[in-house]
Amino acid sequence: MIRQVTQRAPGLPDVGRPALRTFFRIADLWDLSVDEQITLLGLSSRSTYFKWKRDGTDFLPKDTLERISYILGIYKALQILLPDESAADSWVRQPNSALPFGGESALHRMLSGNVIDLYIVRQYLDAERGGTA
Repeated sequence: MIRQVTQRAPGLPDVGRPALRTFFRIADLWDLSVDEQITLLGLSSRSTYFKWKRDGTDFLPKDTLERISYILGIYKALQILLPDESAADSWVRQPNSALPFGGESALHRMLSGNVIDLYIVRQYLDAERGGTA
């Protein structure tokens, strides 16, 4: 008897739903538009976004998990650096003269669509709080 093996995209099982729930909570706190959320998740399909938002998924691609991980780290660092929740949540939209941002907001940098830009924002915040990325 020959067994069929179902190929799955690379990623980690069983972390999709909690990762997405956390991402969507942060997106609400940061007042992100649907298009901004789609870009931050690295999606090319609006239908995938709306399916994930409605139903969740048990399995996320590694790229999406990496993106969510950086966003979680950014959120956590902001909560540490700016204990006022309102200030922490609005920081991502504020113009910033620090070198990585060049007068634009951190969100502007993150919305480039590249994972490295999420990493750079996370690294900047971790350095500001005296930690490491």
